[in-house]
Amino acid sequence: MRFVILLLLSMLGFCDARAQAPVITWNTDLAGALQQAKATNKPVLAVFSGSDWCKPCIMLKQEVFDQAEFQRYAQQRFVLARFDFPRSKKNKLPAAQMKSNEEAAAQLNKEGSFPLVVLLSPEGKVLAKTGYRPGGAAAYDAYLTQLLAKK
Repeated sequence: MRFVILLLLSMLGFCDARAQAPVITWNTDLAGALQQAKATNKPVLAVFSGSDWCKPCIMLKQEVFDQAEFQRYAQQRFVLARFDFPRSKKNKLPAAQMKSNEEAAAQLNKEGSFPLVVLLSPEGKVLAKTGYRPGGAAAYDAYLTQLLAKK
């Protein structure tokens, strides 16, 4: 009986944890992200990362983007887009995706900065560029809010 109760409580805890973290979708195509941004009148948050070689990129993903707090914040405010440039053969992206990522970088990340976070208006105008900032999801959310308020 004790096992059944523990099992039910753990299942409830799992369901509660899943309910707290919304499922967010990252676009992998800049044109599609901008189209969605126009339709929803939300800015685009575009991220350029090197997921298997760039330490600040990995930290930004783990400390901010993977956190439920950021996901709740972003779900209501942004259209999300991620453009990854892994170097390891085992993480190699399909050719079509690499082409799409390179096209987005040619438009928004000519300097080749990693990580780079670009805020775009629904019309595609660059509002701000930033990168990794320590402090976790809450601090990053507040910083993004500040950046958007300036525009």
